[in-house]
Amino acid sequence: MQFFGGSEISPSPPVPTAAGNNAHMLYVFNRNGVCLLYREWNRPLKTLSPQQDHKLMFGLLFSLKSLTAKMDPTSADKGNLGVPQLPGQGCSFHSFRTNTYKLSFMESPSGIKIILVTHPRTGDLRESLKYIYNLYVEYVVKNPLYSPGNPIRGSFRCFISSCTLIHWC
Repeated sequence: MQFFGGSEISPSPPVPTAAGNNAHMLYVFNRNGVCLLYREWNRPLKTLSPQQDHKLMFGLLFSLKSLTAKMDPTSADKGNLGVPQLPGQGCSFHSFRTNTYKLSFMESPSGIKIILVTHPRTGDLRESLKYIYNLYVEYVVKNPLYSPGNPIRGSFRCFISSCTLIHWC
């Protein structure tokens, strides 16, 4: 059974939100901050090592989740800034936009975090992130050769490389 609706993966990806080559980077982290998958399509400037980049991205997500929970106007219990929250707790964010990129984020109940960095004019990508998560469940979690917590290799990485992600984001 899939977490995000239905028991089958949709035969086709979500409807495109804009025309063109919009995806820049894709990250998949587990709940402990281990980068399970990193893929880039359009990143001309590389200033950090991959390890530094992954650590910086996970830290950004941790800080934004903590900040949004602290600022939640509907919750009386604000907790301490910087204290980890369980998936689904408190206020959450889905995306933010700068003048050069848009970062879209989704976290599953198991703590899997999927981040997609795209062109700033790209629309809402929540359905696309759910689709990617369903692919993750189908091709990684259900794969008996995959050892949880290790970087994703093999069929899922090949599938992401050959899919039309760039065209439907």
